[in-house]
Amino acid sequence: MSDLVDDPDIPMQAVSEPLRRAIGDRYLTYALSTIMHRALPDARDGLKPVHRRILYAMSRLRLNSTGGFLKSAKISGDTMGDFHPHGDAAIYDAMARLAQDFAVRYPLVDGQGNFGNIDGDNPAASRYTEARMTAFAEAMLEGLAENAVDFRPNYDGRLEEPAVLPAQFPNLLANGAAGIAVGMATNIPPHNIDELIGACLHLIKTPDARDDTLLNYVPGPDFPTGGVIVEPKDSIAQAYRTGRGAFRLRCKWEVEDLGRGQWQIVVTEIPYQVQKSKLIEKIAELIQTKKVPILADVRDESADDIRVILEPRSKNVDPDVLMNMMFRNSDLEVRFSLNMNVLIDGVTPKVCSMKEVLRAFLDFRREVLIRRSKHRMAKIDNRLEVLQGLITAFLNLDRVIDIIRYDDDPKAALMYEDWSRPNQETITRATDETTYVSPLAGVDVSTLSLVADEDALATGVLSESDDGTRAIPHSFAGRENGLSDVQAEAILNMRLRSLRRLEEEALIKERDALMEERADLEDLLEDETLQWDRISDELKEVRKKFGRTHEIGERRTQFAEAAEVEDVPLEAMIEREPITVVCSKMGWIRAMSGHIDLTRELKYKDGDEGRFVFHAETTDKLILMGSNGRFYTLSAANLPGGRGMGEPLRLMVDLPNEAEIVTLFIHRPGEKLIVASAAGNGFVVPEDEVVAQTRSGKQVLNVKDTVAAVCKPVSGDHVAICSQNGKFLVFPLAELPEMGRGKGVRLQKYNQARGRQGSLELDGGLADLTTFTWAEGLSWEMGGGKTRHEPDLSEWLGKRAGVGKRPPYGFPKDYKFG
Repeated sequence: MSDLVDDPDIPMQAVSEPLRRAIGDRYLTYALSTIMHRALPDARDGLKPVHRRILYAMSRLRLNSTGGFLKSAKISGDTMGDFHPHGDAAIYDAMARLAQDFAVRYPLVDGQGNFGNIDGDNPAASRYTEARMTAFAEAMLEGLAENAVDFRPNYDGRLEEPAVLPAQFPNLLANGAAGIAVGMATNIPPHNIDELIGACLHLIKTPDARDDTLLNYVPGPDFPTGGVIVEPKDSIAQAYRTGRGAFRLRCKWEVEDLGRGQWQIVVTEIPYQVQKSKLIEKIAELIQTKKVPILADVRDESADDIRVILEPRSKNVDPDVLMNMMFRNSDLEVRFSLNMNVLIDGVTPKVCSMKEVLRAFLDFRREVLIRRSKHRMAKIDNRLEVLQGLITAFLNLDRVIDIIRYDDDPKAALMYEDWSRPNQETITRATDETTYVSPLAGVDVSTLSLVADEDALATGVLSESDDGTRAIPHSFAGRENGLSDVQAEAILNMRLRSLRRLEEEALIKERDALMEERADLEDLLEDETLQWDRISDELKEVRKKFGRTHEIGERRTQFAEAAEVEDVPLEAMIEREPITVVCSKMGWIRAMSGHIDLTRELKYKDGDEGRFVFHAETTDKLILMGSNGRFYTLSAANLPGGRGMGEPLRLMVDLPNEAEIVTLFIHRPGEKLIVASAAGNGFVVPEDEVVAQTRSGKQVLNVKDTVAAVCKPVSGDHVAICSQNGKFLVFPLAELPEMGRGKGVRLQKYNQARGRQGSLELDGGLADLTTFTWAEGLSWEMGGGKTRHEPDLSEWLGKRAGVGKRPPYGFPKDYKFG
């Protein structure tokens, strides 16, 4: 067996094991450590280890709520050195959060200095700030010195730390918690202490109460930043019943009248965990990108309170419509998720309902009550033992003085003396050392044995201490009328000024009071009903101290129903103003204010020229068709201003670089378009069908080996088409199908030469087409500003997909209708 003995001089040897098992075991160890000692809170006190250690370290430093402050660096340093061997920055950040009244509903740390703000600014360095505990933290630690909870060794075994804090109120729900572990997470919103205690009292009276009944006491979360919860009651009940769910939380706002019909919206409370500075940046971005066109400006006028101003673009805007858009597009409305994943008894992670969490707290409070009661009984028993000895000393004061004055071993003499009344009446007081008779005369003290007090052992309250001191009184065997070691020690330590008649009366009075208290404690420990009554009384005291009468006890978060606001299209929110749309040949677009003269000369970039110039309004939608057959939609209100050269269209829509712009026009709902490719295929499409909802556009005309060539509005009953080789054809519009997307049908036939290399369009493909009314004839522009009208086109009338004839006299040489 000698080879099994650990020897530090033996070199380490590698042990082979499968990689899967090695990684799995180590990852499981890490996961359990993260779950139990870092991320998930304990259901009993609602704290993670780092917060618990911070509060315990502050209690050891005696940083009471009514005392002085101490540097945060000292607090985080003591916490790190004694209990939490991690970075001091992480400890300080955790402590700073406990002091932030916008992050914690009931702050456990009272900070002095810069501990951060709701704008997201970080706290000052720990060497600059100071802290102490709040009254809430003291309530969490109440009973810690009375054996209320178990203690365990710290990380290096030098000290002991509490495994959990006694917690007089359900801190888990009062302050909430958030954490991400391995494979699981937790997110619990804060609640109101007054409401939680009301639910606890109801649960004590009715242990089998339903989860939905508890909602009569706790209607929902109570966030430190206020706000308005607009989640339906059924959804809230379901979340609390299952431990999972979410709450819609909105800002609190009001309309401020500025006179003369002008108004503005004032936001006074923002949702929980939303940084005000980032919120305002996001709103400013919405204004810049015109996603909320009816919002003109945002200002932060906050001082100690929250005051964010939203200024509408027009006084005619409906405030509800504006705020509804803000809720959709900004963090003025957030969704706070609920995941009540906590450690039951500090060991088992479980997703609990609100009833289960409160039940765990109440069961823990009962355990604390029993432990504190037993601890108090032990103190009472010890004190009664001492009091009995002191009363005996007062009754036989002369004999006690003689023993203390003349005996060589006064403690042993006091313990061995027969203090019964008959024996004491036979003893005369010594006048000097020669007349003193010691109780130990003729007794070999070394042969005497100490035995524990049987009455103390029978109660099971007193026990031996771990440090070797005796908690149970011991007496000499066979000396029933003697004193115990505890009583003898107390007599020897008694001050001379206590030897008064008044003191004797006080001792008897104290003994009677303690015996009465001990009887009450015995009744309490034996009766569960009395225990729950005592817990109820304690909760009522906490409610009286921290409830609605406390300066931060009133509920901050209100409830409301989300009003159904009718969806208003963006066009209806845009102020209608005249503009002139200018688009160059290279695709640079801009919008000039007002309707300018369309013949006016405009400036373009070098090498560029104008192509599309037309009047429009800011409420219009613009339709763009690319040579790839896709249609794109632009908002006229979002076009760049006309002071510069504008911006490229390709930055606004995903038009490929190889695709050309076929046409750009104002969208007219209910109209129809005729589209055609260069290969001569086309169809009629409703204009409403080509409106795209995204910047990537909408494919309408399928083009594979060709490109889109023409897109024109339909106005008439016939189609006139001309090829690049000068073939003119007219056919009825009814011969074209109406489609939403496709390749279309053949409009005009072109001569082709086929060979090994493929086919060649001898007629060059489609040049242009238009629609007209047969009874009115067709007109086109000629050179020199003249217009030619052809009333009778019977000579060119044919069937669709025909070849056609030479165009009428005076038709433009480029074969375009203009």
